[in-house]
Amino acid sequence: MKIKNFENIALSPERKAALEIIEEGLQSIDTRAVVHRSVQQFGEKIVIAGEEIVIQDRSKIFLVSIGKCGLEAAQEIARILGSHIHKGIVIDIHEGEIAHPEIRAYVGDHPFPSERNIHATKAMIDMLSGATERDIVIAVISGGGSSLLCQPENLTCIEEEHIVESLFRGGAPIEKVNAVRKHLSLAKGGYLAKHAYPARVIAMIFSDVPGDNLEFVASGPTVRDTTTVEDAKRVLSEFGITAEHAYAEKGLIETPKDPKFFANVKNVVVASNEIALHAMSDAARARGYGAMIRTKNFSGHARHIGAGIVSDLKTVQENTFLFYGGESTVVVKGSGKGGRNQEVALSALRFFEDNEMIVSIASDGKDNTEFAGGICDIMTKTHAAESGLDVWKYLNENNSFEFFRRTGDYIETGVTGSNVSDLVLGIRFKK
Repeated sequence: MKIKNFENIALSPERKAALEIIEEGLQSIDTRAVVHRSVQQFGEKIVIAGEEIVIQDRSKIFLVSIGKCGLEAAQEIARILGSHIHKGIVIDIHEGEIAHPEIRAYVGDHPFPSERNIHATKAMIDMLSGATERDIVIAVISGGGSSLLCQPENLTCIEEEHIVESLFRGGAPIEKVNAVRKHLSLAKGGYLAKHAYPARVIAMIFSDVPGDNLEFVASGPTVRDTTTVEDAKRVLSEFGITAEHAYAEKGLIETPKDPKFFANVKNVVVASNEIALHAMSDAARARGYGAMIRTKNFSGHARHIGAGIVSDLKTVQENTFLFYGGESTVVVKGSGKGGRNQEVALSALRFFEDNEMIVSIASDGKDNTEFAGGICDIMTKTHAAESGLDVWKYLNENNSFEFFRRTGDYIETGVTGSNVSDLVLGIRFKK
């Protein structure tokens, strides 16, 4: 089971059902399970995400696996394809071994770039430079790749960190953050496809971006970028980054636009929050509840989203689960600790009736803290009252982590082996 503290928080029939439903959603997007569904070998024929590859005598298979799902995906692909893989590079935030002598695993830093990210990215680029038109590159692209794929031209990684940190602190949505990130690195915004050219590239995308816009998953390393340096400049200006960091614009690089670099590239979404949302919806119906998927691409301020979901619950019949996927933002004004999912849930707690509940989690298990998210209902209200906790105070201090730590209504999963943005469910049950 991925929810490690299930027994401690499943304190009512409604909580138990909600947590079981989330568990099924997480299982449906487990990285190893997704790879097992997506990669098959039949003698000298390989199928990758529906694309058939017939191995030729002089062709080589290269593997690049990037992001929070990178290591587990590469381990499973190595198990399935074995010696068919000529060389590989993995860049992940997790450390681990791969049972293949020619696949090197690098550990990088997230959410901000570092010197070791630069080193690992350079190794990946150097490996791909040896690929020819006879060769195949299998790419695994997952969330976290935007910081891990770091190859600045006119900036240091520290300067890039300051730019990205300022965008996050200012509440910039992930699409705008990644529009800038793509233009700060020679490895994002289609550059991986350019480095692999003229080889055939099949990219398995683990989408963590609302709406599955592939340009913005890990800043689109295998996707032709439709944004420009001018777009990045506008984002920097909008959020006051140029005024705060005078060097910001000097680091911007135009991304590859020539269609030839993408003619032999196939990008396939193999995991997304839509898969998890449907798995959760099916699980709710199997338990006799009503179920509706409201959206797979919510965005906006976390506290507004929490309040909006409570309003949404008041419009549906009792014993109906509502499901949401997406990614919110937190405008940091306080000095507390927390994540956007914990803030969504905490915000909702202000408006709950006694027969309503919300659970919000980060699908990778790390909501900017060791907690995956939070659960809010009448029991959470009771726990808060018993501890003398003021919801408004903790919200205004951006201190949702401490709130849930004290009430005990947090969800703990550790690393889930998934990363498909955030998942939220709400229910209005019978009193």
